[in-house]
Amino acid sequence: MQRRNFILTAALSALLSFGASGAMAAGADVPAPGQSAKIDAIKERGTLKAAAIGEFPWLPENTTGSGDQFSGPAWMLANEYANRLGVKLEIVPVSHETKVPILATGEADISIAPLAVTPKRQEVVDFIVYSVSSLCFFGLADNPKIKDLKSVDDLNSPEITIAYFTGTPPETWAPTRFPKAVLKGVAGSGANAPIEEIMAKRADIAPIDNVAWPQLAQKVPGLTVFPPGDECLRSQEMGTDVGLAVDKKDPVFRDWLQAVYDEIKDKVTAEEVRIMKGQ
Repeated sequence: MQRRNFILTAALSALLSFGASGAMAAGADVPAPGQSAKIDAIKERGTLKAAAIGEFPWLPENTTGSGDQFSGPAWMLANEYANRLGVKLEIVPVSHETKVPILATGEADISIAPLAVTPKRQEVVDFIVYSVSSLCFFGLADNPKIKDLKSVDDLNSPEITIAYFTGTPPETWAPTRFPKAVLKGVAGSGANAPIEEIMAKRADIAPIDNVAWPQLAQKVPGLTVFPPGDECLRSQEMGTDVGLAVDKKDPVFRDWLQAVYDEIKDKVTAEEVRIMKGQ
């Protein structure tokens, strides 16, 4: 009797597991005709119209004159969507001012121009979030104050001086994240981060956009970063979601886009890391 119950339990578990995986797969299937007006129009037209403007590292533009027009995670997603729909990808050039409004006019089906998710934008479009714009913190690797530290939390110390550009978001964010540290505002220099303060040893640590860190590390030897290594590229410090946008009028289309992303998100993340590391 116990063996029979065990077999029945195992069979039920397997069936539930199969049902769950089947539901996931169904979510990424292209909706049948009549379910999404947007998908029906795209398939009838034969093209997926994607509003685009280059921005590193999410959608770097290729200016060599050969090869794909763009690369990066947004480009990977756009091509995946077009391939699954069985249509060609058509790029609609936009400016930073028109990359959201163009969706309401119907001139583009999706906007793959990288967009920070804000409450104001969420009022007019839906997002497929695939990345985060965030901060890392760097300093001199041989600085005795930081060389043995392991995490961003360890920087919250009265022994640590953190420099930032005045008038930028870290100015209001840093006091809440590092209430014990010594905070030092400096005038902007046009650089991505106050590197001069670090090199002159007037500060121990400075924030930098996670997407800008790999290039700085290549240009300036002898630096260390928190979170350490590639964890910087996935930092959540002062994070802002980044995604592609669609008009709110067709939730079936939006849900399908999300399901496809969920299915290939590891590949999308790997592509972003590859771009940031210059590989």
